[in-house]
Parts: sequence; structure tokens; C-alpha cells
Amino acid sequence: MMKNKKSGALLLRTERKGEHLVLGTLTVSEGEKKTGSLPVPGTEYELPLTVICGGEGPVTLITAGIHSAEYPGIQAAIELAEETEPEKVKGTLIIVPVVNVSGIVRRCMSMVYEDNKNLNREFPGSPDGTVADRICHTVTTELFSRADYYLDLHSGDAFEELVPYIYYVGPVDAQVREKAYAMASCADVRYMVESQCTAGGAYNHASTLGIPSILLERGCRGLWNREQVEQDKADVRRILSYIYEGILPDRDEFPERELFEEAVYEDAPCAGFWYPRYHAGEKIREGETLGEIRDVFGKTLHICCAKASGVILYQTCSLNIPEGGPMIAYGVRR
Repeated sequence: MMKNKKSGALLLRTERKGEHLVLGTLTVSEGEKKTGSLPVPGTEYELPLTVICGGEGPVTLITAGIHSAEYPGIQAAIELAEETEPEKVKGTLIIVPVVNVSGIVRRCMSMVYEDNKNLNREFPGSPDGTVADRICHTVTTELFSRADYYLDLHSGDAFEELVPYIYYVGPVDAQVREKAYAMASCADVRYMVESQCTAGGAYNHASTLGIPSILLERGCRGLWNREQVEQDKADVRRILSYIYEGILPDRDEFPERELFEEAVYEDAPCAGFWYPRYHAGEKIREGETLGEIRDVFGKTLHICCAKASGVILYQTCSLNIPEGGPMIAYGVRR
């Protein structure tokens, strides 16, 4: 199933050689696994975290719950933290299962409760801003500063349908891009997207800091199930095998993979009722009507047409859609 493809020396920002790691409420030494929290200064919140120190090697950061209704990744991170022991880690593993700690306790879907901001638009954040800004700043200064590799687990939101796929960032340092592409190739998803965005998102910003990073998408509609969680965990473990050992999957293990050089994101130009023509995962052609927004009387307010041929990655599946809200996204080739 897997074969050893050594990729050369790993790019390390830090390396643990028997020393202890101090992070938030935790002090963790080699061979230890501890759970605790990372306070967000200027707020009432703390980020839950598990730190697993296996000894010398890279520091890998895993986050989930940047959007607090994206449950498969959250549950996968919880279980990975429970199941992973120090002897299985060649380096240090930091797992934060919920980043939007404000939204998760109030079921706020994507947004932070206090300021209605999307965390994945606010990185690197600010120490003097709103709750969302401060959470992003804490992740940047306390977690990205320690990470050599970064995995961010996502899903479609409660109002979205989505086909599984994975992102990495293209316009960054060549070695960072190469390693992020290798990480992405370890995931059992049909579609890979080379994002052209280097700002706002957690993995986007981390990539600009020299950290090979990926964002994995699986699941949608505010639901989760055992199969999705196990698939996320398997993908993470394959990526960790690459990070620790340089092991990549055989080419014939995921034979139907497609790479998109960028994604097109369409937001709703007006509020109304959304009527899509296709489903996530379906192919579209340039110029085709993808859906339309109508008012309460059935009058067409907006027709969304494909700007290029590609595959729908995700789209709103709720009837109502707010002005400026995400409508549809599709992967395209240049």
C-alpha cells in the first residue's frame, strides 16, 4: 500500500532534543503527553490543547474547529489526541481540536460570537482587536511560532454541501510549496487545490511564515459520522508518516486525483433564495448557469454563471442566502 520515498532533509524551524516545551498551562518533557489550555490574552477564553513529545524531530501543529460547526475534523482531532502516544511521535505533536471556542459553546457556525468575524479571514490577528483578532494573534504568536508543519481540519458549514478535497498554497517559498504539496498528496481525496491566496486564512498565513501547511475539507451540513472521522484520522496519519519518515503513498493508491491550480469563489451579491443547478462534485462548463437568486415572489435577482470550466467544491445548500454570504466555489485549471 505504501512505499518509502525519501524526500531529503526535513525543513525544521525548531527541533526538540530532550528539552521540555512550555506552552500555555503545560510544561511537557520528552516521552510525555499532557492536556491543558492556551489562554487568549484580553478575553475570557482558552484554547484546549494536547501536547505529545516524542523526542527529537519536527513540531507538527494540528487544528480543527476554526469554524465551530465543522464537526468531522473536530471529532477527528479529539480522537487523534486521545489515541496518539509519545512513542508513535518522532518529534512533537500539538493538537488544538477547537479554535473558535467562542462559537462552539453557542453553536454559532462559522463566526465568533462576540464580533461575528470569520477566524479564517482574520490572520495574523491583533493583540488589541476583537475576540476573533485576539484568537488569531494567539495562534500566530504561540502556535505558528513553534510549528514546523501545520494541518488544519475543516468541513462544509451547516448551510453548505461539499465534496472532500485538500488545499495547499502555491505562491510561497518553493521548498514550502513542495513539502505542502507532498503533504496534500497523502490525503485520500479526489481533488487537490493549489490556493493562490496568501492572506487571511490560518494555513495561508502559516505558509507565508515558512511552514508547509494544508487545509483538509471533508463533511458538510453541520453533520458528522464515523466514516468521515476515520477518513480524516487516516489522512492525518499518512501526512505524519510523510513528515516523520518521508513516506508517500503509491501513485496507484489514489488513482483518480485531480489538481486544480486555483479556486473561484462566488459570494451572493444580494439577499434572497438560492436555487443551485448542480451539486458539489459535479463538473461544470464555462458560461453555464450554476444557479440563481430569487426574491420571495419568485423574481430572479441574480444569475450565477461559471467563469471557467471545473468542478464544484462546495456551495450553499440552504434556501435562504444573505448578501455577501458564500454562494458557490469551484476548482479550475489555468
